[in-house]
Amino acid sequence: MRFFTSIIFVLILAATPLQGQVLTNKSQFTEADTLRGSLRAEREYNVLKYNLQVKVVPEEKFISGYNGISFKAEEDLPVMQVDLFRNMRVDSIIFRGKRMDFKRRHNAVFIDLVPQVEKNAIDSVLFYYSGNPIVAKNAPWDGGFVFEKDQQGNPWIAVAVQGTGASLWYPNKDHQSDEPEEALIGIAVPNDLMNVSNGRFLGKEILDDGYTRWNWKVNNPINNYNIVVNIGNYVHFKDRFRHLDLDYYVLPYNLEKAKKQFEEVKFMMNCFYEKFGAYPFEEDGFKLVETPYLGMEHQSAVAYGNQYQMGYLGRDLSGTGVGLKWDFIIIHESGHEWFGNSITAKDIADMWIHEGFTTYSEAVYIECRWGKQEALNYLKGIRNNIANSTKIIGTYGVNSEGSGDMYYKGANLLNTIRSIYNDDDLWWKTLKDYTEANRHKIITTQTTEDFFNAAIKYDLQPVFDQYLRHAALPELQFKQEKGSILYKWKADVEGFDMPVDVTIEGKELRLYPTEKWQKLEQQVNSPEAVQVQEDEFYIKRQNLKQA
Repeated sequence: MRFFTSIIFVLILAATPLQGQVLTNKSQFTEADTLRGSLRAEREYNVLKYNLQVKVVPEEKFISGYNGISFKAEEDLPVMQVDLFRNMRVDSIIFRGKRMDFKRRHNAVFIDLVPQVEKNAIDSVLFYYSGNPIVAKNAPWDGGFVFEKDQQGNPWIAVAVQGTGASLWYPNKDHQSDEPEEALIGIAVPNDLMNVSNGRFLGKEILDDGYTRWNWKVNNPINNYNIVVNIGNYVHFKDRFRHLDLDYYVLPYNLEKAKKQFEEVKFMMNCFYEKFGAYPFEEDGFKLVETPYLGMEHQSAVAYGNQYQMGYLGRDLSGTGVGLKWDFIIIHESGHEWFGNSITAKDIADMWIHEGFTTYSEAVYIECRWGKQEALNYLKGIRNNIANSTKIIGTYGVNSEGSGDMYYKGANLLNTIRSIYNDDDLWWKTLKDYTEANRHKIITTQTTEDFFNAAIKYDLQPVFDQYLRHAALPELQFKQEKGSILYKWKADVEGFDMPVDVTIEGKELRLYPTEKWQKLEQQVNSPEAVQVQEDEFYIKRQNLKQA
């Protein structure tokens, strides 16, 4: 969700996909932003494992427990930064059996490790904490816990913190560049409720205080914001796709609707296995969990709140009708398992790697089921949600994810690159190679650019630069001069060039515009006779008046 589109705020928010907790359009940054977004000396460690044990008290909206953080020091580590929101209390921090001194600054906790952890050494801390976590006002667009009641009056509790940060509710190294290799998650809830978290269910323990602890284990690297609780009066049913377990947790009165609606998962998996490779977390299985908010891509426990409707809560984000043929939340949030959860951007500034590719996965699914033209119609339709007012890539090192155009514009950039390839076999091979080569990796935009550039002889760098690092679209200009039709690109990137397909008198051909005027070889009476293949190339076109 990373949900999550272009924020011309109120208008687009109502029609956009999940846009996690958006931080866009910040031009000034604080010390708190730097502490959260930068890799300082106090963060020179690699997280190996989280052992998160938490009790949730629904009526008090209160949580307490600890996180055991196992780590490897990348450099000598006398002081360790662990993130936890300042409204949460630090009860104690235990290192080698002793309580450690610590200091708090904004949402960061600095632990004095005595003695320091030497470079390459493996060690751990136990971080005990408690408090009333922030309650979301409108999850998933703002971060926090959701404390609701289901239709039968039972507590229904969940959490969504992408963008805002997982440190909103548990202590961790809250930066996308570092994921635990595995995680144990034990959540204690009242006896009449169930908790569903990520990974495989290990069993439950009846405690002495009217609570039951539900234990889960994640066997793969996982983003901090993907670790979740889902607490409710759930019923469970299951299915299977090839070797992949499909587990579904829904409210009992929605069971029959869920059994019908979730059949789409197998169509989706069949498509995504073909186009992106096998599901990246087979060891942890795949789950859909009904939630009291719209949805989120929580790894191996995807949040589903689309109310068993087609489209986006019954609406078509593309305005074409194509978006009503499938359940948006199932497809978009599950697409994140490949893009965002398996392939993760090192810095939140590169979040288009999550959102652009996942939005494109919607079109991939459409193409698998209903053909390429329907996919192109959908991609063209969602352009109405693009602002083109701010660059897609954010500011590095300060927890800034850039423009919400990362969703629809990012998807249309990928479709444009596919059209530049002009070879669908090569395109699908490259896309699948990309997802498989970067499986469970943390990458940058440059990694992505280099990968797609290497597959063809044409240099895509100016294209990536224009679409990702500038707000405006490249403009293909035409003019008539002395009986000839001239054409060129107008763009922000110096030396911009990009091939584009056009139709002239029913014949398709490829032009190779640059920033210099070129003469159209075909004889036509006016620029209007040159029709750009706008379904396949997302550009601006301008016919200049004669001087």
